[in-house]
Amino acid sequence: MTYRPETLAVHAGQEEADPATNARAVPIYQTTSYVFNDTEHAANLFALAEPGNIYTRIMNPTQSVFEERITQLEGGVGALATASGSAATTYAVLNLTYAGDNIVALSTLYGGTYALFAHTLPQHVDEKTKLVFGETVGNPKINVVDIPAWAEAAHAQGLPLIIDNTAPTPYLVRALDQGADVVVHAATKYIGGHGTSIGGVIVDSGRFDWAAHSERFPGLTKPDPAYHGAVWTEAAGPAAYIIRARTVLLRNTGAAVAPLNSWLFLQGLETLHLRMERHSANALAVAEYLQGHDAVSWVSYPGLPDSPYKEVADRTFTGKGYGGLVSFGVKAGREGGKAFIEALQLFSHLANIGDAKSLAIHNATTTHSQLTPEELEAAGVPEDMVRLSIGIENVEDIIADLEQALAASK
Repeated sequence: MTYRPETLAVHAGQEEADPATNARAVPIYQTTSYVFNDTEHAANLFALAEPGNIYTRIMNPTQSVFEERITQLEGGVGALATASGSAATTYAVLNLTYAGDNIVALSTLYGGTYALFAHTLPQHVDEKTKLVFGETVGNPKINVVDIPAWAEAAHAQGLPLIIDNTAPTPYLVRALDQGADVVVHAATKYIGGHGTSIGGVIVDSGRFDWAAHSERFPGLTKPDPAYHGAVWTEAAGPAAYIIRARTVLLRNTGAAVAPLNSWLFLQGLETLHLRMERHSANALAVAEYLQGHDAVSWVSYPGLPDSPYKEVADRTFTGKGYGGLVSFGVKAGREGGKAFIEALQLFSHLANIGDAKSLAIHNATTTHSQLTPEELEAAGVPEDMVRLSIGIENVEDIIADLEQALAASK
């Protein structure tokens, strides 16, 4: 039976009770290693000749349920959980690149027409270019990337498109369905939703034809000395990319997610659809409120009718909301932004997003504090910017806190 996202978020990866105990909840397999039945069984596992567990640095049954759930939510062929979102992004890139290679990064760009992409990409692509990387929703600018257009442009150059889908999650944006080849997440954010656990995940669409570009991707299409000369496109077929990420990068460098964190991310996924709808509804109400406030100079939120990103968001989002991130400018500038942050009572002042609680940060004095005013403007982070991660509290309480803090900013 084919299930919809809300059902997958609760059931995918564990359609039946735990076979060892009949437990309905996913157990936490807090173990480092697994006993082999005999020497042949051990050899087969290491040769990838049969499925099974070897060592928790490489795989774990709790982790496997989390990976399968994310795979089904994103619509891919396989996933790999990692110790952090940074590790997921690092592995996603290193899986295709060698020293001296380059990538095209578009994480802060907003596209227009395909003609722009068709003329822009060839100017920056050569035989050493291995991938195009972008964010579905840029942070903190809250710009929205036109995934189908960038996918078409990347594929025209024989390059895969890797998309960081952390901010909207697969519930609001199905990036693989729109042409992305690989998706990465900081599971720390909305996937967990509780602010307790660091982790990341990579999802492979299984659709990019690595063999058609064999010379560009030798790690996948030629014998790999890092794993007994395996040719991954032959050994793993459509899952070549994600299998190599696990058996080479994760095995050799060890950024493994803890079993407990995998379990905690599963708890978060069970309410992902409910939370993202509430985050989105609250964020839209906050954006509309801020847009009408005399202490606010500008507001960035893709759900606003006059947002430059609304058209692309309406095409690329699932129609279930625009996410929980809102950026805005305090008219009183840098000092006003600091005063606003210090006056908040319900919001927490910290460098994270995606928590069930509302969060706020003044970027010019924290994450981008080393930049000059000119550099801040060029980076899309003006001195008056405040980034909000809107939680799932009562929206009237959220707005009341913003109201008193904006009064203090004056």
